[in-house]
Amino acid sequence: MSGFQTAISIDTAMKHISRNEYLLPAFQRDFVWKSEQIEKLFDSLMQGYPISSMLFWKVKGDTKARWKFYQFINSFVLNANDYAVSNTFLDANECGEFYAILDGQQRLTALRIGLYGQYAYHEPRKPWKYAAAYFPWRRLYLCLSKMGKNDDDYKYIFKFLKNSDTREKDFYIDDDGELWFKVGAVVAIYDSNEETTDYYSDKEEYKDIKLNKDQKIIINTLKKVIFSDKAINFYEEDEQNPDKAVNIFTRINAGGTFLSFSDLVFSLMVSHWERKDARTEVRSLISSVAGMGFDINKDYIVKSFLYLYHRSVKTSIQSFDKEFCAKIENNWDEISTAIISLYDLLRSYGLTSYSLTSNNATLPILYYIYHKKIYDGFSTKKNYGQDRATIKKWIMSAILRRIFGGQSDNILQQSRKYFTSDVDKEFISNDIIFDGKKLNDNINISNYIDDDFIDSIINTQKDDRYAFSILSLLYPDLDYKNNNFHKDHLHPESAYPSLSKELREKYPFKLYNSILNLQMLDSNENQSKKDMPLDAWVNKQCDNNSNRKKFLDEHLIPDINLSLDNFDQYAKERYVILKDKLKEILI
Repeated sequence: MSGFQTAISIDTAMKHISRNEYLLPAFQRDFVWKSEQIEKLFDSLMQGYPISSMLFWKVKGDTKARWKFYQFINSFVLNANDYAVSNTFLDANECGEFYAILDGQQRLTALRIGLYGQYAYHEPRKPWKYAAAYFPWRRLYLCLSKMGKNDDDYKYIFKFLKNSDTREKDFYIDDDGELWFKVGAVVAIYDSNEETTDYYSDKEEYKDIKLNKDQKIIINTLKKVIFSDKAINFYEEDEQNPDKAVNIFTRINAGGTFLSFSDLVFSLMVSHWERKDARTEVRSLISSVAGMGFDINKDYIVKSFLYLYHRSVKTSIQSFDKEFCAKIENNWDEISTAIISLYDLLRSYGLTSYSLTSNNATLPILYYIYHKKIYDGFSTKKNYGQDRATIKKWIMSAILRRIFGGQSDNILQQSRKYFTSDVDKEFISNDIIFDGKKLNDNINISNYIDDDFIDSIINTQKDDRYAFSILSLLYPDLDYKNNNFHKDHLHPESAYPSLSKELREKYPFKLYNSILNLQMLDSNENQSKKDMPLDAWVNKQCDNNSNRKKFLDEHLIPDINLSLDNFDQYAKERYVILKDKLKEILI
């Protein structure tokens, strides 16, 4: 019967989880807590603070067959670009009656990880690609030798310590001499029906651990919190109506701190897929794109579904009804292939997650290659060469002009009208080609480029995230896909102090370090060039006058005296070259 139930202990809840009597419905979100939140939860429990009530849905009968359910995780990796711990799917038909957790998943998972599992997060100054050395596993420990300071939020000090340091022992003394106790070890002590000192009395490896009275009290307090206190309060909903369960979940979580609106919409979509496991499919796609050097997330995936198929691109719960979700599931293989093809194309342009400043800017390209069904081999086949060149020019311009910044939904809605006036009737006409100017006309973006905008581009600094896009527009014919290119100072950076005082006053370093004095150069050439003076480098590359003119034109270098002493003339003439080139190529 629906209503509040008798409170239970944390240990009882953990046993229900281990026996698959507590499961997670498909529409639940992923675990997102940081290690500090888990540590604070345990401290709050030790101080006697209550956990807010949870909401459990009693699942029985035919309802089990209508939804997908998952087991709780007991380990977690935070923010690895290409790795995630997934909840395991469980065939609920093989289970008896069980509870689906509508509210309380994060807290129950946190307790499970703290008691039985492990947590990994990124080591400072290490690569973000997942590897055990970069994301070392940790277990939760409780400090026995000191307490939190009076002005701290924490009274008890909990900390996830690296397994490589603790060797996962029940007791660990750190380099500062502090004594730590592994939280999960309290389970074995409790199961033994012995006092803590008696339990360890015959264990040789801990013979040197001498617990004082206060330290024994801390461990006994932890035992009480886990096994005796009735800390888990919950409301049971037993009506076998899945739509009501989703509605309850939506109402509870819509205002939550960690559940973004697209997380919520994604959760609803997951609940409607019948044949494929949406969580696994989307996670795999995100990982594949990460392997190409780009970061996409559920926000982008949700937006791409709407842009490809829905009348409105604005993210809303109402858009993701069963019919729309079925359409996405039925076309998932093609959609995911098109997204991978899209990012392979962007990689061939030399873009990365750093220089691609707006993933939303890619959606018109996705729409084009997806609905034209040309995503297979789009980044390599010769017959798509003109399309690739046109798209590159447009996407680089869109990045520089920051077209898809604020009010992005409105911009996206207008941009799609270039391809179709009514997405419900026709996705795209067979004869349409990708025309960046006409696309911009649809979103009311002027194709006029003024001098102030050109100046802002030329003044862009070398390490600015837009610098790569600018240089790739200026040097469009380089093989970005198969070679590594560097942003290179034409007059070497190291030569700046050698400029006369007068020139340094006229050209401060931020001008010397800008596009005005930069080129795109193959990494091997750049290593060879190093700090070579510009005039010496040009002379080395050119063996005759005709070759020199061609070389200077390709590198957008003025045909003048290129010595450092002539920097004033060089800067003025290169500015004109860059300005004319940018006006020519920017849409």
